[in-house]
Amino acid sequence: MSAPDARLVLLRHGETTWSSQRRHTSHTDLPLTELGEAQATAAGLVLTSLELRDPLVFTSPRLRARTTAELAGLPHAEVDEDLVEWDYGDYEGITTAQIRESVPGWTVWTAPVPGGETAEQVGARADRVLGRVEPVLPERDVVLVGHGHFSRVLIARWAEFGVREGRRFAMSTGAVSVLGFDHDAHTIWAHNLTVRTEPTEGAAR
Repeated sequence: MSAPDARLVLLRHGETTWSSQRRHTSHTDLPLTELGEAQATAAGLVLTSLELRDPLVFTSPRLRARTTAELAGLPHAEVDEDLVEWDYGDYEGITTAQIRESVPGWTVWTAPVPGGETAEQVGARADRVLGRVEPVLPERDVVLVGHGHFSRVLIARWAEFGVREGRRFAMSTGAVSVLGFDHDAHTIWAHNLTVRTEPTEGAAR
């Protein structure tokens, strides 16, 4: 039986130049913009407000995620290769609007990703992550620092939905979501929590 107050917290990395342009970014290792750094620092305020219990923290190996973890006050995060973003294959670095010029109506949730991961592969990866962390939750909170689409897959799979339903959980850069239990059922306690931030003068956009 799981502790009713056990929490699984997801943190999406702060803004990068490509995320600000809505370009698909998986393995391309970009730094945060100045606004992204501010978002990551602000996310630390959200995490502090949660009063996490001796949290166990894992992060994607990508620079944008590791920097976000550090700025959010999670300096001892352990790298988990399974937390990388959905592999966009041939669509790396381009936007949905550009893809739709040749594939009308395309979304990562509903159509193939040439040269990248299938929804089934991404779902299996999310299930591996959740399978490893859930046994920890009765004793400690867990924080996963990662990416937009993969965090949304984690939310969908935690809620026992198919990967496709990750489309229902839009997640902003620097946002926090809180998953947990209600009478032993997996539930979503809070989603897309952010603190309003402004870019400093000269910030990349």
